[in-house]
Amino acid sequence: MSTSTFSKSDEYGFVRPDDFDYVEYEKFMTVYFTILTKCSMRWTRLLASNPQLKRNAQLKKFVRKGIPLTLRAQTWTSISGVQKLKDKYGPNTYKRMLNKPINEDIRNIITVDVPRTYPDNIYFHPNSENQKTLFRILCAFAACNPDVGYCQGLNYIAGLLLLVTKNEETCFWLLRVLVENKLPDYYSKTMDGVIVDIEVFSRLVKKKFPEVSQHMNDLEMPWALVATKWFICLFSEVLPIETTLRVWDCLFYEGSKVIFRVGLMLVKYYKKDLLECEDIVSLAECFKSIIQRPFPLNCHIFIKQMFSDIGSLPMSLINDLRRQVSAERNADKSTYKNRKG
Repeated sequence: MSTSTFSKSDEYGFVRPDDFDYVEYEKFMTVYFTILTKCSMRWTRLLASNPQLKRNAQLKKFVRKGIPLTLRAQTWTSISGVQKLKDKYGPNTYKRMLNKPINEDIRNIITVDVPRTYPDNIYFHPNSENQKTLFRILCAFAACNPDVGYCQGLNYIAGLLLLVTKNEETCFWLLRVLVENKLPDYYSKTMDGVIVDIEVFSRLVKKKFPEVSQHMNDLEMPWALVATKWFICLFSEVLPIETTLRVWDCLFYEGSKVIFRVGLMLVKYYKKDLLECEDIVSLAECFKSIIQRPFPLNCHIFIKQMFSDIGSLPMSLINDLRRQVSAERNADKSTYKNRKG
C-alpha cells in the first residue's frame, strides 16, 4: 500500500512517524470507518431521546462504544460534571482567573513547558495560536488552584483537550473537572495521588496476574518506572491518539478506575512478552514497544476487551486499596519521624 493514501498527519494534527505502519492502519480503518458511521447514527438518536445526557445504562454503553469526534466536547462537558463546577464557582470564573496574578516561578515553568507540548503536532508549532491559548489556560488553572499551581503533565492533558474541543474555556473547565474531581491529588505538589494509585495498580496486577507481579519483583523493576507517565498523562503521549480519546470518553463518565483497566489490559495482552524478558532493560523496552503494536491501535477492540477481559473492578475495591496504601504510607512516615527524633 502506498503511504500517500493517508495524510502525513492525522485528523488531530499529529505527524505520523517515518516508520508508521500504513498497511496495518488501513486494515484497522477499513473496519473502524463502518463502526464510526453506525456510532454517529446511534448518537444522533440518543441525543433526540436524551438531550440532557442523563446518566443511565444506555448512555454508559454508548460512551464505552465511543463518542463521535464532533460530539466529544459537548458530551465530555455534559457527562463529567462541568456544570456543577460552573454553578459552584460562577460562569465568569475563567475570565476572572485570566486576570489573576500567579507565582512568577510557576509562570516561568509554564512558559518553558508550552513549547515542549506535542512538538510533532502541526497545530502546536512555535508561536502558534494554540500555544498562546494553552499558556493562558494553564495560567488560569494555576490561578484558581494555588495548591496545585502547575505540574508537568498538565500541558499534555490540556493540549489534547484543546485539540478536541477547539474551545479555550471548555478546555479550562474540563481540565478542572479532571484534576479536582476525577483524579484525587494526582497533581498536588507531593503527587500523593499518583504515588498511591501506582501502588494500588501494583496490587491489582498481583491479584489478577501474579506471575507478572513476581517477574517484576524478580527483575527489580518498580511499577513507578513504567506507570508514572500512564497515570500523570492519562495515556496521552503513550497510546495512539484515537485510543487515548476512547479511554478519555470512559474516564469522563466512569472516573479514575478506567486508568487501572487500561494498564491491566496492557499487562494481560502482553503477559507472555513481559515474562520472556530476562532483565530490567529488556523489560523496560518491552513496555515501551507494546504500545506501538497493532493491538492498542485498534481502539475499538482494545476498549471492548478492556471491559470484558479484566473482570470486575468496582470503585469500592480501588478506594479500599487506596485507604490501605495511604494508611501504610502514613505509618511509615510516622516510624521515620520517630526514628529521626
